Amino acid sequence: MGRLCSGRGKNGNKLQVGSETRIFLYQMVGTWGQLLFPKPWKEFRLWYDEHKSKEIKPILQGMVTTGWYKRFGERIWTPWFIKFIHSRGYYNIYTNFEQERALSISHRDAGVNYGKTAGPDSSLLVDESLSFNLWEVPPLRNLKWYDFCFTETLPGRIVNDFSRLRSLLYSLQQQKTIIVISLYQTTERIAKNLICNLEKAGSLNFILLGGNPEFLIDLARRGYPVIDADQLISGIRHDKSVYLEHETDIIREIWVKATIVRKCLELGYNLWLIDGNMIPGSGSLSELPHPAYDFVFAKDVGLLFVKSSPPSLKMWNDDYIHKVVAEWKSLTGSNSHVTEHKNFVYLARKALDDNADVRVDDSAVGVKLGAVTVNRTESKMNMVFWSQEMASALVQKELERLGMWSIDVDSSCVSDVCHKA
Repeated sequence: MGRLCSGRGKNGNKLQVGSETRIFLYQMVGTWGQLLFPKPWKEFRLWYDEHKSKEIKPILQGMVTTGWYKRFGERIWTPWFIKFIHSRGYYNIYTNFEQERALSISHRDAGVNYGKTAGPDSSLLVDESLSFNLWEVPPLRNLKWYDFCFTETLPGRIVNDFSRLRSLLYSLQQQKTIIVISLYQTTERIAKNLICNLEKAGSLNFILLGGNPEFLIDLARRGYPVIDADQLISGIRHDKSVYLEHETDIIREIWVKATIVRKCLELGYNLWLIDGNMIPGSGSLSELPHPAYDFVFAKDVGLLFVKSSPPSLKMWNDDYIHKVVAEWKSLTGSNSHVTEHKNFVYLARKALDDNADVRVDDSAVGVKLGAVTVNRTESKMNMVFWSQEMASALVQKELERLGMWSIDVDSSCVSDVCHKA
């Protein structure tokens, strides 16, 4: 969806990506798309009519177009286009012609939009001035992709076999501590709300892990790094020592999580493994006590930290992974009701040797929704988490009260926050 045109950023300034002529993809939309792309235009019209009927406004916090809408209302279309593109995660084809030339320009005359005549906003590109092949457009996979903040995004980062994990980790700004977020037993709206909170806080070094292929593909298309657990399991079926295709979902989940931890340690990365039923109060884990141990467990929360060190790598081997699975089987074999609230972190701690360098701490990690009256001060200092059995509507209500519900009716972020590089 898009057109070839010159672009302006969310603050209204001219976008510059160098002095050379370049075509790129930008998560902004021009308002002339209906002329060239009737199918997206029809989709937009249906979306627009639905939102108008429900009296939903095109408000996207952090965008200059929100101010325009508050001033001019329905006299301008741009805020509606911006909100539509943002909710769908679409990108537009833009160009950056040298000397600030463009295929289409606005001649700004005094009138509704301008108080005085300002002339053209750039120079029109004409045949006589062409020094390149105008119609030579590279494949989309070779183009640069940029979000609303004009930060480069990397769509299509999907790990479906372990050979791709190294390049994915390297793409996360080469940070040595990675956050893996498990989306098992997490609704899509809860997951998207967590992502919006992380983005608002500027936390970018996270990987999303789950077994919902369609949802993961959509997240990857929007630029988020994902691990497709089902594909990973399919890829190891040739290994005669593992028969995961015949196992229950929970055992497959345990095996994938434990193996990802080991692979990250092998590649030299520290790792936080957290469930999707929590939100760090600051959007990151930096405010928690810095782990001086090889392993930090918060069993009630479902949070695990593993430091990349020779002792932890030696301990977290194939035999240990089988021990974690065995812990679950021993629980289910003895009495089914004792498996309640026994998450992966609980099993990983049970399977660990007694002489391991371990810290177990639930109280200092976070506060639980529903168990106590959480106030805003607490939520900023600690991680907020909730039981997997807690109804999603109640989770949303509590997070709204704390100012931590950050998605709209389209399950897209209510704000677009740009952070300095």
